[in-house]
Amino acid sequence: MKLGTSARSIWGFITSPHKLTRFDDKPIVNVDKLSFEQNEEDPTGNFVLDAELLNVNTIEEFKEINKAELLKKWGHIILRHIETGCITEQLLNKVFLLTFSDLKKYKFYYWFAFPTLESNWRVLHRGPAESLAITNVASTSSLLSQVDEDGHIVLFKDILLEKGNKFVFQDTVLDPDMKPSVHLKNYLYYLAYIGFTEIELVIYRSNNTSELLNLELSSPVNKISPKILGWERTAQGRLGPKVAELGLLINPNQLAEQAVDLNLRLMKWRIAPELDLDIIKLQKVLLLGAGTLGSYVSRILMGWGVREITFVDNGRVSYSNPVRQPLFNFADCFSSSGKGEYKAIQAARALHEIFPGAIAEGIVLDVPMVGHPISEATEGKLKSEYEKLMQLISSHDVVFLLMDSRESRWLPTVAGLSKDKIVINAALGFDSYLVMRHGSLKQAPESRLGCYYCNDVVAPSDSLSDRTLDQMCTVTRAGCAPLASALAVELFISLLQHPENEAALADETNPKFGEVPHQIRGSLHNFQLTKLHAPAFKNCSACSTNVVEHFEKDGWEFVKKCLNDSKYLEDISELTQVHAEAEKAAAQLLEDLLLDNDDEDSEWIS
Repeated sequence: MKLGTSARSIWGFITSPHKLTRFDDKPIVNVDKLSFEQNEEDPTGNFVLDAELLNVNTIEEFKEINKAELLKKWGHIILRHIETGCITEQLLNKVFLLTFSDLKKYKFYYWFAFPTLESNWRVLHRGPAESLAITNVASTSSLLSQVDEDGHIVLFKDILLEKGNKFVFQDTVLDPDMKPSVHLKNYLYYLAYIGFTEIELVIYRSNNTSELLNLELSSPVNKISPKILGWERTAQGRLGPKVAELGLLINPNQLAEQAVDLNLRLMKWRIAPELDLDIIKLQKVLLLGAGTLGSYVSRILMGWGVREITFVDNGRVSYSNPVRQPLFNFADCFSSSGKGEYKAIQAARALHEIFPGAIAEGIVLDVPMVGHPISEATEGKLKSEYEKLMQLISSHDVVFLLMDSRESRWLPTVAGLSKDKIVINAALGFDSYLVMRHGSLKQAPESRLGCYYCNDVVAPSDSLSDRTLDQMCTVTRAGCAPLASALAVELFISLLQHPENEAALADETNPKFGEVPHQIRGSLHNFQLTKLHAPAFKNCSACSTNVVEHFEKDGWEFVKKCLNDSKYLEDISELTQVHAEAEKAAAQLLEDLLLDNDDEDSEWIS
């Protein structure tokens, strides 16, 4: 139904009269989840009723809607079926339901209506039902049956004036001190409408309290605009709706799950009907970095309904972190024997506390970094870390690069391209930031988008050693990280909605969800955003064909050589040749300039 307010046809049922017991002696109309399906056959043999559901979107609309006019409108629906002769027991006893669902508070307001068309009958005689054979009534599917002159049961659909005036009504109320069920009123109206003025009516009850009524129509039935009643009363006998408060009965974890999904469904129902929420929810996201960017990115991902998030980081929470990194608090700085909690583990724990439905994991891991040589003593550990990282990248759908240094992003960039994963990169400056998506092997070679390193003409090197305090800390304006994080996640979401997914080109507009740019560069100095795109550099130290092929062929051995010597990486990517050609071109340019100067001087001297 979503946010639509048009009436919807459903069905309900009442317990078959012969199944009622002394503990279940009043008729109850049941509407459940099966009522919204097309099949209107109840396998239990209960009596099925046509029903119509009108759900409104606000409590004000529920209160202000004209109930009398609504009931009149519903009653005339039944009357029209009688007028056309296309009447069935289900239509004659049609049930209407007015509802409002407060899905945030889990309060459900509902009011049943059983429109009854008035006909005036006078009781001439009342007594026990002994004068009419009713032994076979309980086996019929009709609530009202006719008994012809030969004593045969005639079902409702075959009732005719010529077959006699004896009827049997299977009452859904077993208590003889109570009035017969409300369904009898429309049957009596129908009999009067088709010409009956005097009838013998057996009120059949399965508990041996059946009775016989001799009825006479006291005034002609109004066939144009009969009086219509039928709103259900409360347990106190007043006209008014009922309220079911389910919030206290539902598991809090389920409440959180439904509430998160509801916000997203509202977006889809009202604004973006083509939004594919399932593909977002099913994504497995790997966050390399659980600091400022990782904290914000994870929160925004959860806001989009992403459940599976894995953090990778080797750092611990320090005293400067909680004010900028929203997944940590003061206690995390000195716990774990005063060392501070591991960021990755505490970040995953925090996501569980924020939303129990999150499938979050934190892994403490050192990402091997190009330009950081390894020794024989550390090779075993780093190889193990490398294998673990490769396993993580393979088992996730998208990789976010959110680390502090350039060189730490190199290996995930190469592996992400090789394993054909979506790679989203976010990096911060003092008052600027960069958000970009890396190119995909699904894109044509000549149009493949570049990666984080495509603008570099040197391989990444050690940028962490011999740094001053201001270089060791992330010195950036506080607003940069949340801005970059939001753009990174929104770029990812837009990419998922694009029909080409990660293969989408930078200049393509997603008909469902807008653009999918390659790079977004933001500046807080002049508060500007700039969208850029650049093709992959054929000699890139991370995404060039040579580098990817060597990585896929030699794996750890190739990575180890690059870690120990960034010059080796430049040789593989042919950046060394680029340098040589650049130096040669520069030398040639300088020689040309010197020759030009000599010519000018000679002319001036002469």
